[in-house]
Amino acid sequence: MTMSEQPPGGHAVVWLRQDLRIADNTALLAACRDAADAVTALYAITPAQWRAHDVAGVRVDFELRQLRLLREDLATLNIPLVVLEAADYTALVPVLTDWLGRHGASALHANRQYEVNEQARDAAVEAAAGRLGVRCHWHHDQCIIPPGRVLTGDGRAYTVFTPFSRNWQGQLPAGVAARPPAAPAPRRHARVAASPVPAQVPGFIPHVDAGLAAHLWPAGEAAAHARLHAFIDGDGAGYDRHRDLPAINGTSTLSPYLAAGVLSARDCLRAALQARARADAAGLETWISELCWRDFYKHILAAFPQVCRGRAFRPETDAIAWRHDEALFRAWCEGRTGYPIVDAAMRQLRETGWMHNRLRMITAMFLSKDLFIDWRWGERHFMRHLIDGDFAANNGGWQWSASTGNDAAPYFRIFNPELQGRKFDPDGDFIRRFVPELAGLDGRDIHAPHARGPSLLAPGYPLPVVDHGQAREHAIASFRALGGPGRTTG
Repeated sequence: MTMSEQPPGGHAVVWLRQDLRIADNTALLAACRDAADAVTALYAITPAQWRAHDVAGVRVDFELRQLRLLREDLATLNIPLVVLEAADYTALVPVLTDWLGRHGASALHANRQYEVNEQARDAAVEAAAGRLGVRCHWHHDQCIIPPGRVLTGDGRAYTVFTPFSRNWQGQLPAGVAARPPAAPAPRRHARVAASPVPAQVPGFIPHVDAGLAAHLWPAGEAAAHARLHAFIDGDGAGYDRHRDLPAINGTSTLSPYLAAGVLSARDCLRAALQARARADAAGLETWISELCWRDFYKHILAAFPQVCRGRAFRPETDAIAWRHDEALFRAWCEGRTGYPIVDAAMRQLRETGWMHNRLRMITAMFLSKDLFIDWRWGERHFMRHLIDGDFAANNGGWQWSASTGNDAAPYFRIFNPELQGRKFDPDGDFIRRFVPELAGLDGRDIHAPHARGPSLLAPGYPLPVVDHGQAREHAIASFRALGGPGRTTG
């Protein structure tokens, strides 16, 4: 079809990033506001940038599976999905803007990303698109309450979660629970043809068995919403009691869908508030607090961009002389530390592409405090293996565990991995699932398998790579020498 043959109306383009859905998608809804406009959805593959950002192969596989289903769903609305490819963000700018020019785009809509590289990319796209007469519209969508709106009395960003949470809770929109998620109406016509979604991207082969990944994390908005409502109607009420027990299904397991934007955080909040109104559910209050934590870390990222540049939130902790021991790091990565709860968690990550949240704290604190290895090594390893890798949440969690971040664990709070195992996996069921060498041990011996003889109880299982008591003293002394990262107020 030539430009002279184009149907009336404009050509609005929505650029999909961490929002791979139709329902409750702010940018998509804005692009579809004028019924006369044709709408096209774009998605960009940027392999070199993904490698620089340590994106996991299992995460890429999940997004591609989601895109294939999304392409079909968008087609029912007469919205084609076009996949572009460029090496990195710098190369993407001319590729994207050239496409906009060649296809007569009148407007570009996208939901904001808050990381520094993404902000710079969007600024470059806006400048280049503006020269073509294409107006860019950037929308807030990732957070329930956007960055910049939850501030202290003197207009500063909060650095401590509790006062942030009080302010955040007070700003939740009235009647949000009663509002149904919006979806766009079908378009009258399309300007371009949809393109195929590749089966894989070279260099991003999942480390998790494809069949297992598809079983554990099925793609599709329907699957995401089914999982949300199964959790709300089932395990949600007991979330406060069960969320720290990795042997049972006590968490929502929605994080991959939130990270890729298959499900909006607003939909999660809406479902929780509706259920809370029907019954007194302390578990759902706790889960809503977790949604608030998710917003908090994205607000931190937007207000303090140094955390995007590999810097500690507390600059004094960058002076710590972390140990850079490749052999110890590999033992941690491979689940060979001799501490069963740590090893089971690291093997869960390797085998499934996901790790239970309590275990993320245990393993992160073990690496940064017991092994005293730079937390950035662990942060990178998690991103390279997690199906739900989200920079803000991952960085916030690692800096909390390493006592280098905002509202971090006090440097003298150091988890004892044996006691953590006894408390949260008391019968050893989770450990047996991922550490078969210890399957024959009972709940008394499985958390300290070498305590009564290294070869008798756990043949083939490694001895502890460090002594926890000595490691704890070293970590405390190292932080104390800096004066210790104190707690700020806000």
